[in-house]
Amino acid sequence: MKAIILSLLVFGAMACQNSSATVAGDVQEIQQKKSGKPIKTNAVGYFASGCFWCVEAVFESVKGVGEVESGYAGGTEKNPTYEMVGSGRTHHAESVKVYYDSTIVSYSTLVKVFFGSHDPTTLNQQGPDRGPQYRSIIFYQNDSEKQLADAYIMELLKNKIFTRITTEVVPFEKFYIAEGYHQNYEKLHPDQSYVRAVSIPRLNAFKAKYPELLK
Repeated sequence: MKAIILSLLVFGAMACQNSSATVAGDVQEIQQKKSGKPIKTNAVGYFASGCFWCVEAVFESVKGVGEVESGYAGGTEKNPTYEMVGSGRTHHAESVKVYYDSTIVSYSTLVKVFFGSHDPTTLNQQGPDRGPQYRSIIFYQNDSEKQLADAYIMELLKNKIFTRITTEVVPFEKFYIAEGYHQNYEKLHPDQSYVRAVSIPRLNAFKAKYPELLK
């Protein structure tokens, strides 16, 4: 029993966090590996569904999505940092900004991707990550986006895909891009323990579920 408890504690500590010792080295690496190619898109969407390393990788796998940025949204504090958000000292959630070509992928499809790649029934939790910074949110920018999100939620509940949904559907206000070392994190750190244990399995599960949406 002690061995099981210890294993759970170790896995729980292996959350969407990384030590400051690795940060300085990551910044230059990511700047060097960024392609720098222009983003050929005409629209953006904002979502939060747990660790942004995972969410970024999922949306970037979708056909019609040009780029995804990890960041913070949903709070009132200005210029939040990873340490502030991760400690729960702000009301922000780890979020993503999705740049996409609406002639290739629709907003309603992005909503489908959102619900098809995380568990919207768990309040303030996604996998091993716990706290309001990991809550499920759709940030709508206009009435059309709100109606599409609300309609899809009603459809999921009506068809009993989920018995309850804790996702917030709230107006978009402000997105703060996260520190450079968080961008493309899963792609650049495939051997990191959290990425191996949580991010990659989550991405692969989505790919297996929706192969028709992949690039």
